This record gives sequence, C-alpha cells and structure tokens, in this order.
Amino acid sequence: MSGRGTPVLPARPGRPAATASPRWPAPLRLMAVHAHPDDESSKGAATMARYVRSGVDVMVCTLTGGERGDILNKAMERPEIRANLGSVRREEMARAREILGVRQQFLGFTDSGLPEGDPLPPLPQGCFALQKLEDAAGPLVRAVREFRPHVMLTYDQNGGYPHPDHVMTHQVSVEAFGAAADPDRYPGSGEPWQPLKLYYFVSFHKARFTALHEEMERRGLESPYKEWLRRWDDQEWLRRWDDQEWLRRWDDQDRAAARPRLEITTRVPCADFFAVRDQALLAHATQIDPGSSWFACPVEVRQAAWPTEDYHLARSLVNAELPEDDLFAGVREMLLVSAAGTPGGPAR
Repeated sequence: MSGRGTPVLPARPGRPAATASPRWPAPLRLMAVHAHPDDESSKGAATMARYVRSGVDVMVCTLTGGERGDILNKAMERPEIRANLGSVRREEMARAREILGVRQQFLGFTDSGLPEGDPLPPLPQGCFALQKLEDAAGPLVRAVREFRPHVMLTYDQNGGYPHPDHVMTHQVSVEAFGAAADPDRYPGSGEPWQPLKLYYFVSFHKARFTALHEEMERRGLESPYKEWLRRWDDQEWLRRWDDQEWLRRWDDQDRAAARPRLEITTRVPCADFFAVRDQALLAHATQIDPGSSWFACPVEVRQAAWPTEDYHLARSLVNAELPEDDLFAGVREMLLVSAAGTPGGPAR
C-alpha cells in the first residue's frame, strides 16, 4: 500500500515497468493533453493514478487556464470566486495534481468559453480555439521534446464533445505527435522526440452507461442514467455546432466519420483507483457539485459494472496486438530490444 492507502501495482507482464533498472532502460512516460483544468480528472484519471503508482512518469499538459468556465457548484458561486476564477482554477488544479500524483503544466492559452445562444455567438478574439495551428501547437511540441513521452493521450476529432477548446486540443495534439520528431519543424523548441503511441479517450459511451444503469437497477438502486440513455441518440445539439465558422475549418471527412462512435481498442483495468479519480474531480470545486449526478453511482457499482477506462489507439509506431489492456503494450518490448536504450528518439 502507498502512503495514501492506495494499492501499488507491482511491475509484471501485462503491467508497465515500475522504475529504471538494469532490465528497464528508463521509466515509462505518459503525457495526457487536456483543454482545461478538471478535464484531466474526468477523463483518464484512474488510468493515470494506476500508472503513477506503478512507477510511470505522468505529465498532464493543460492548454488553457479555464478562465471563461462556468461555476457549476452553487456553493462556490461567490463574488470573490467569480472575480478570480482563473486563479481559483489553478489552485484547484494543484490539488488535483497532488491527488493523482502527476506532473502538470499550463501551456499558456486563454479559455475560449463555451458559446451559448441561438444562433451561437462568435468566439472571443485571442482565445485558444482561434489560434493558428502552428502557434497553438508550439508550446506542446516543446513540452513533448522536454518530457519525451512514450505514449500520448488526447481527445478525438470532435473533442470528445464539440467544445471549441477540445476540438483545438485534438488538432494541436495530433500536430505535436508528428512534428516533435522533425528537426526541421519548430526550431528552437528542443531536441526532436517521437512518441510511440497516440490514444483518444473513449470516456463517455453508451455501453458503459448502459452497464452502470443495469447494475444499479439489479441492486435495487435508483439509476440516474435512464434519461441519459433515452437522449443518447439525439444529435440535434451536435448539429447546431456544425454550422459554426470556427468548427467548419476542421469539418473534414475524417472528423465526420469519427462522429458516431470510436472503436475501443484498449481497456485499462483501473477500478482500484476510481476513488482516487473521484477525489481529484472533487478538488475542482468550482466545476463539480458533490451532490451532482457525477457521484450518483456508488464507486462499488462502477467497479463491478465497468472496471476499465477505455481508449482508441489512433497511431502507433510499435507492434501491439489489439485489443489491449495496457497503454504501453509494444512500448515495453521495444525498450527491451533497443540496443541504444533510447527508443522513441528522433525519427530517421
């Protein structure tokens, strides 16, 4: 057990290596790229907690400060909070980072906000979603070259949901995954480095919520997911976003094809860390009401009904058989056979 009472998973086949040793050339490194503080705690948090506690070095890159976010917890709707929301959210991020055990850095962009109204208003000038792609990707390329992750996590072509910052985060992550290895691109941003795998979060999908709903009903508990499931296939809210100029520039065939559903290629067992995930999420007190539907399903129900966090393997430079239960499948093997001990180095 760790000092926090969280089980430590020893390294063994099927689990990542713990730390550097004669067998393992270096600790494995995982980078999760997110749009706002609190995103890291609602998408992939239990996975990160699991890997951290097995010795993997985990970095969260947060592209914006969440300055234009709403206050979703009525208890935090106070004038002093509203006036200093950016600072408050950085403090919340620091608490969540400590709970998860990850490293974290803000990459310096301004939150675009979530447009509301009919028609939707334009995005504010200077916000993250309106940056030129190379300008927006530059800080992430530098972070990749400095941290040198073997694996990166980010959102799919639709951002997981069509928030402008989430869509831009996808674009920036894909750009950085490829460009960080090219010595001719982003000069002055560090020595080139090629991550080996890129995954998209598949956090919110119908099968998972169906399983949670059915397990709650089986236990005689009132399920909060019945209405969610009824509305799941309603795409009207999504179509409203498709007409926006900021989204139209990314509305290509790949993005449209990905809209209905991403294939789950990788299921990471991490049920032992669901409680850690909950605590990290609660650290974002302006964004999470402890009495909200996020926590309506008891942790033991979630552990029984759906004990994994799920991902789509979007790009890979290593051999790994699908489906997987480890984000580092194929990476560990490549580390072992690398004579130089520097896999994931500059592309040749």
